Amino acid sequence: MPKSNKKSSTQTSISRFFSGFHRQANDSSSQSGIKSADRGVGHLGLGGKKQLSANEDEPRNKRAKLAQDGDEEDEDCVFVCSNRVTDTGTAASRPRLSASTLERLKGFSCQGNSVNRDTVPPEQGNGAREHSRDPCDTTGDSESEDREEESPRVPAKEQGFSLSQFAKPGGGGGGGTVNSGNAGGAGPAKKTPTDTSAPNRRTKSIYTPLELQFMEIKERHKDTLLCVECGYKYRFFGEDAEIASRELNIFCHMDHNFMTASIPTHRLFVHVRRLVSQGYKVGVVKQTETTALKASGANKSALFTRQLSALYTKSTLVGEDVNPLLKLGDLEEAEDVVLDAPNNYLMCVYESLDGQAKELTIGLVAVQPSTGDVLLDCFKDGPSRSELETRIMRVQPVEILVPSDLSQTTERILQSIASASTQADDRIRIERRDSSQFEFAAAMQTITRFYSDTSRQKSGASDPGTLSSIISLDTPVICCLGPVIEYLIEFNLERVLLCTSAFKQLSCEADCMILSATTMRNLEILCNQTDRKVKGSLLWVLDHTQTPFGSRLMKKWVSQPLKSATEIRVRQDAVAEILSSPSSALPSVRALLSRLPDLERGICSIYHKKCSTQEFYLISSTLSRLGVELQALVPTIQSHLSSVLLKDLLLALPQLLAPAQDFLNVLNEKAAKAGDKTQLFADLTDFPVIRERKEQIQSVVSDIQGHRREVRLVLRNPSLDYVTVSGQEFLIEVKNSMSSTVPPDWVKINSTKVVGRYHTPFIVERYRQLLQLREQLVIDCGREWINFLQQFGEHYHIMKKAVCHLATLDCLFSLADVAKQGSYCRPEVLEGEMQIVIREGRHPVIDLLMGEQDQYVPNDTDLQGDGKRAMIITGPNMGGKSSYIRQVALVAVMAQLGSFVPAQEATVGIVGPHGIYTRMGASDNLSRGRSTFMEELLEASEIVARATSHSLVILDELGRGTSTHDGIAIAYATLEYFIRDVKSLTLFVTHYPPLCELEKVFPQHVGNYHMAFLLNEPDGQADDEELQPEFITFLYQVTEGAAARSYGLNVARLAEIPEAIIRTAALKSKELEAVVNARRKNKKQFSEAWEIADRKTLQDWMQLNS
Repeated sequence: MPKSNKKSSTQTSISRFFSGFHRQANDSSSQSGIKSADRGVGHLGLGGKKQLSANEDEPRNKRAKLAQDGDEEDEDCVFVCSNRVTDTGTAASRPRLSASTLERLKGFSCQGNSVNRDTVPPEQGNGAREHSRDPCDTTGDSESEDREEESPRVPAKEQGFSLSQFAKPGGGGGGGTVNSGNAGGAGPAKKTPTDTSAPNRRTKSIYTPLELQFMEIKERHKDTLLCVECGYKYRFFGEDAEIASRELNIFCHMDHNFMTASIPTHRLFVHVRRLVSQGYKVGVVKQTETTALKASGANKSALFTRQLSALYTKSTLVGEDVNPLLKLGDLEEAEDVVLDAPNNYLMCVYESLDGQAKELTIGLVAVQPSTGDVLLDCFKDGPSRSELETRIMRVQPVEILVPSDLSQTTERILQSIASASTQADDRIRIERRDSSQFEFAAAMQTITRFYSDTSRQKSGASDPGTLSSIISLDTPVICCLGPVIEYLIEFNLERVLLCTSAFKQLSCEADCMILSATTMRNLEILCNQTDRKVKGSLLWVLDHTQTPFGSRLMKKWVSQPLKSATEIRVRQDAVAEILSSPSSALPSVRALLSRLPDLERGICSIYHKKCSTQEFYLISSTLSRLGVELQALVPTIQSHLSSVLLKDLLLALPQLLAPAQDFLNVLNEKAAKAGDKTQLFADLTDFPVIRERKEQIQSVVSDIQGHRREVRLVLRNPSLDYVTVSGQEFLIEVKNSMSSTVPPDWVKINSTKVVGRYHTPFIVERYRQLLQLREQLVIDCGREWINFLQQFGEHYHIMKKAVCHLATLDCLFSLADVAKQGSYCRPEVLEGEMQIVIREGRHPVIDLLMGEQDQYVPNDTDLQGDGKRAMIITGPNMGGKSSYIRQVALVAVMAQLGSFVPAQEATVGIVGPHGIYTRMGASDNLSRGRSTFMEELLEASEIVARATSHSLVILDELGRGTSTHDGIAIAYATLEYFIRDVKSLTLFVTHYPPLCELEKVFPQHVGNYHMAFLLNEPDGQADDEELQPEFITFLYQVTEGAAARSYGLNVARLAEIPEAIIRTAALKSKELEAVVNARRKNKKQFSEAWEIADRKTLQDWMQLNS
């Protein structure tokens, strides 16, 4: 069709061609089977290269503008709807198309929904032209690189339509109710898929081959958000596209039967991490065929085959797709990359209820696939699920695996824990599995099949006698382990479960002190209670580690203090030597630890055979360098260090790290850093497949180079050589003036104004063969690379032990940094004696937060198991009582993990297996149906049931959630029970003066204390109406004796309660106090009068009290 520069008022549109044809052959149109109702010009699926329009040479943006301007367009355009044509022009004066051409054009019509022309955005029209290039959708496999990488998301209001109207219905490819916008004013009409879409002429389906392929994969992975590789993009389809558009802020549009959105391939790791952080399971679908090999195959005209290559969730972020590490620090420095959580534990929970004994037993398996840690536990729990909550808080999983028939109580607990964070990317992901997987028989069958696999035994990864050791585990643990195996197999991460000797018990009461979830929360061990961040916690004070794996170990140390005095002293000796040793060896070792990559996750990624060449080279070169440099320090270490722990760690490391150098020698450094697996192996002696393939490639290249002599003779150019242009190799460049000398059977590849470039038939054949060999080489190198990683995996456990040694060294250096702070001392740890004696102790967190400008007021503590073992602490509100009792507990925790403590002097006896119990604060738990007072008493009940004489018990204002008399009674009885029966070290904070009478009942074991203050009473009060409350100055000093009042009105003034209210409250307080004092006086007088036995004494008493 000739081009035209006429204005839009005289342009010929495709609608008019249909209109003219419809007027001449209405019957033919109705028999074609293709319905035109509700279709506009923007939805005609015309060829992508040439559009049948008289306006082809106009800018695209102008055509897009016209597509949106419905009022102007209606003047010249025809809408075919319900077999009725409306046209304001004369069709006879316009160009016409033949009936055969129109039939062919109708065969290319778009398979999507019809949309009102007034609401179709420019992007929609462009997308329609782009997506109709090929009926098989194969263009998606080779889309141009210069396409826009990430389209900005356009709000629905700006688009002029709602994305939800394009949501794919459950049964078909895009029916719905839309406004046809035709001139006849027809109302909305519902369309089924068969009404709005015509079958594809090749596949005989309303879906394109790519859509059919996506649907087949999606059917097998319904709960997964799929990223499908299409050339240089990853595409999302249907509901996945809408989710990706919302979470990634990218553009989503209609394409054929599905909504679609896309991201560039080099940004895959960024977007996968962002989707996973929001709790989605993300699958990466990749092309499994290469271009050259497909061209030579039997299915060369079919769609590229694709399959799911990787799955990712919060706990399974292991793989090259999500860790494209090029050099150290790349991932941390990228601004928009979601970084890994400190821990990526997957936890599986199974509960078994014994109906007769009415006991609930819970099995637990926690796996961290990124580091290889496996934790097991089996325990009994009560209705509050406090033991389960404690373990979840210690492990801090990012994903929990549960059966579908989980009890409602446990379900509520997990939901409340999972949704505790206000940030979506911090919430725990709950994965529900079929309850049949958790049955003992099914789990046992899975375990037997997994650990009896001969291929795994041959790989050397499995321990001998593995199955027998697994069978001996507790039944609830086995019921957890089976589903975990099945789950990790889906992600190809099951290898971490092969070495059962590395399995650890989560609750090692024989080795560590167990801190309950309530205690860790109240003492702010791992995070503060304000915003749940690390800053402001004990971990924040102690963690000065320089490596990620050292930081993870420090977290374990803080949450699991030691119980053995010998082990504690060994750590203390190591810290003391780091502080005082003049040797240069220790500063050299500390320097080696700085800026190390995450070796623990790196070697585990290698073990899973999911690492890139760049990551492997970084990890192996780092391990090798550490081994060499530590080996050079061995003489100094042996002669200058005295700490047993430091010497054992440093002397064992060189031998453990030695295998890394052997693997490093095989690699070509330049190719490894570039990610080129075809040149990765420097020595091909152990890789015969690669060597043979390269010899074949070299043979073909030699043949092509030898063919150059014949080409020179034909063209009579003895200096002619091949050229390479735009990736096309072995081109024969001939000037256009000499083109007559080119034989007719040569194939012209490309040309310019000056030269033409050709391939001879020989080169065409050989070059095709060369491309196939090169692609086969890539496949062979990939296979050999996996085998190479398999060999490294045989040394995984040795390397992991070396990394554990490095982590321990990092933690010891961190504790030494803590000890360098002012006024820290080495505590004396006693085994078998229950006492806590602290001189001028300080709160470690508050002391650090205040800094040097504000000095923390130190306090003494003297608790003796066979002496005064209970302190009743009273005093004004805001006086520092809670800070003081937390300070005592934190000093005990620090002493038992081997750290120096903030005090002038400290002696701490080993606190028992469930060592420290706390009941502090006031908060309800509505999600579990508990009031504030109920929550308070439940915590007290657990402490009463578990505390022993080797425990430290901290109770802060027990009984305040109910009436005064009931509260006093409960607090009095509970404290008396701990003093008389449990005999634990107890710190009891209260505002109830009657509790101080227990000092008289147990004078040898109880002492009354209060937080000191200065009382400044207001001067000159004229009358009661002008009564002002006292002004308090806090001294924050623990002083012997009980406080008579709590001075709550002073806190009201600090909280800026209006003065009128405070004056009224002060007056009322005086009135109530007077009433109480009068009652006490009357009671005292009555008691005295009751004891009088004679008249003379009675008369004297009456005269005295008159």
